[in-house]
Amino acid sequence: DQQDPEAARRALRELAAQGVVAIVGPMTSAMAIPMVPIANEAGILLLSPTASTDELGGRDDHFFRLNASTHENASRVALYHLGQQTTRRLGVAYDRRNQAYAEPWLKSFTATYVQGGGELASPVGFTAGGEAALLPVAQALLATPVDGVLIVGNSMDTAMLCQQLRKLDPRVPIIASEWAATERLLELGGKAVEGVIVAQNFDRNSTAPRYRSFHETYRERFHREPGFGGVIAFDAANVLLDALAERQEGRSIKDTILARRRFEGVQEPIVFNEFGDVTRRLFMTIARGGEFVVVD
Repeated sequence: DQQDPEAARRALRELAAQGVVAIVGPMTSAMAIPMVPIANEAGILLLSPTASTDELGGRDDHFFRLNASTHENASRVALYHLGQQTTRRLGVAYDRRNQAYAEPWLKSFTATYVQGGGELASPVGFTAGGEAALLPVAQALLATPVDGVLIVGNSMDTAMLCQQLRKLDPRVPIIASEWAATERLLELGGKAVEGVIVAQNFDRNSTAPRYRSFHETYRERFHREPGFGGVIAFDAANVLLDALAERQEGRSIKDTILARRRFEGVQEPIVFNEFGDVTRRLFMTIARGGEFVVVD
């Protein structure tokens, strides 16, 4: 979809013309919102691994997801940091390009964090990565007294912003939303992301047999560690394949999934409610020694 709403609509219409009945995707909330009306009209089920916008939750439509809602994730992250009592006033940066995710996430985090006694400085939005663009963002984040920084962005931008922040204040605590929780954060950020606290939608050290088998196969094929996108996309594909295998004549993929509701994921059961929404476990991790280490 090129992260372009019109490209996403065009691709969906092309697939509809080919008789496609279901799609694994899209991956972001910003692309899901413009695609859903077309999917509803065409009767094509969108099964998104990672889109979490609250705007599409609790609806009887053709959008199902395997990620928890933005509100649920953000509130749990805020509660964790309130409980740690290591930060009180946070500087905040968020990606304006994926507003369907970033703004509701920040709103939910803010509501929970402030209710628990925390404070947030005025949010600083950004629309482009790179040193030239993100250095002013880092400067704005530290322009007023804060004892930590919250970044709501993808892994690449979060990594680059961390690099700029470390140039200005090597010791400032940094928190990132689960959107940044991929191996690219570690690869691109290097020492700058050491100590960053980031939520995860799966446990990289899980000993579940299904996950260990998936992990081994993924490593052999792609020669790298699987990230949350790969793990949850694998779950989404298996849900769809199971539904296709079980579908009875005259029944849609959507109705087939809702009739069964529960599917086996590589780490935990996937249980859809009547609207195709799920709840997932959330793991708090710290970037340490080039790895994500679970801290809670």
